[in-house]
Amino acid sequence: MSAQPATDDLTDVYVRLECDLLVVGDSILTDRHHASNANYDADDPQNQIGGIIPAFPLSGWLRHGMERVVHEHGETACHPGEANANFRKDDVYERDLDAGYHPKGSCLETIDDGCVVFDLFGGFEGTPGKLMRRPIRFSPVRASVDYTRGQAEGHYRRLNRNVVSRNAADDREPLRNVELDAVANLDGCWHLSFREAKPAFLGLVSEAIEYLNEHQTEFMHQLGGARNFGAGIVDCDLLNPLYSNTELNRIFDRAKGVTDAMSRKDDRWADDYRPAVRAALEERINTQSSKGI
Repeated sequence: MSAQPATDDLTDVYVRLECDLLVVGDSILTDRHHASNANYDADDPQNQIGGIIPAFPLSGWLRHGMERVVHEHGETACHPGEANANFRKDDVYERDLDAGYHPKGSCLETIDDGCVVFDLFGGFEGTPGKLMRRPIRFSPVRASVDYTRGQAEGHYRRLNRNVVSRNAADDREPLRNVELDAVANLDGCWHLSFREAKPAFLGLVSEAIEYLNEHQTEFMHQLGGARNFGAGIVDCDLLNPLYSNTELNRIFDRAKGVTDAMSRKDDRWADDYRPAVRAALEERINTQSSKGI
């Protein structure tokens, strides 16, 4: 490996997400009202509906991957909830701590910035995290998608499921109707920004995305809801942070291939940057270990 590469200017990174079906529990915001006029039919394929996938489920999915990476390095991660929160139930919180977590913010007692997970995500009481997660704007029209702004191609539909009676005398009479907002054939970018550039941050994002991709079919590592129906299985990849905006767009252009300049940047990322940021992450986690978090 060559001299330590500079990562100060790598404050914006893009994660490529490809998913056949995505159903998120925090709803999907569409750019067209469902009752805009009497002729509107949500299931009509001629209705080209775009919208926004909120960052909340995406953030939880990424954080879960990061926590698992920290666990695989032999250390505990910050618990996402306060120890005295109202959601606390019986011994659930204690079992979480036994499963590889420490109380949220307790790491601040020994490290100024806390552990790497706390440093990235912050706390509830005015402690902002260093990682900004943007929502994903999607459109069914590929020409309307700006990948350099963290957008994606995707096709919105409102799905309906009938919950029916199991009583034979009812002849499967519907008891209630369940509506789900879903996006199919999602392909695009998720834009992440670091408020402060630290090599360990980039190393953790890199390892977490790789972990989530390798475990994409495991129930715990799928994204969103309706997982038993095949939703939330995501192919994900951290796009080379050294790419320019033009090169980033080229990745999604089916008529174009990788240029020689992009290949050289791929080599630089694989040979210099990626080992450096992962070594920085390991050093950060070892610091946490040495201080007894």
